[in-house]
Amino acid sequence: MSTLAALLLAVAAFGWAVHAWWLHRRLTTARHDPLTGLWTRDAFTRRARRLLRDPRAVVVLADVDHFKQINDTHGHAAGDALLAAVAARLAHGTGPGGVVGRLGGDEFAAVLIDRDGTAADRFHTLARILARPVDTAPDVHTTVSLGWVRAGDHPGDELSALLRRADEAMYAAKRSSQSGPRRARLGKMLGSVAGRRHGRRGAA
Repeated sequence: MSTLAALLLAVAAFGWAVHAWWLHRRLTTARHDPLTGLWTRDAFTRRARRLLRDPRAVVVLADVDHFKQINDTHGHAAGDALLAAVAARLAHGTGPGGVVGRLGGDEFAAVLIDRDGTAADRFHTLARILARPVDTAPDVHTTVSLGWVRAGDHPGDELSALLRRADEAMYAAKRSSQSGPRRARLGKMLGSVAGRRHGRRGAA
């Protein structure tokens, strides 16, 4: 093979390597929320379903309370800082073996494996951490409502059904006068979650 031919092959190989790197970067970026760095809904769903094969899996939903008021009072930059702080704290609290995603707006979801049966205590601690002021903006803080469900309590439920149960529990936590995470009730779900969510957004 001539030197020119070898050079052309090397250039072509380099070009394909750059193209593959660019495609990988684009795909990776598309799977992460640009504000928080968490998984997007679709990417979260794929990873969460794998974790749910373990009966010890726990699904949790987190919703920032009074988020519209934060934006109106402190501005959207402050609201973005709050969402980023909530995301980072939720990811840390979930741990490296779990998965956390931003479902949209001020709502987040996580799935983790509760190996030692301490999920309830863990979420109460997490709720207190989530309520702390933003490090870069001490005036910006609010509570975060948490609802959770243990997959083993509902062996026939897939991720979508478990998320609805966690959403129902989260809505109950938001309405309750007693602060703290709320575990999903056993048995059938109540009413229309979608309808309640619409009402909750207006009241949050």
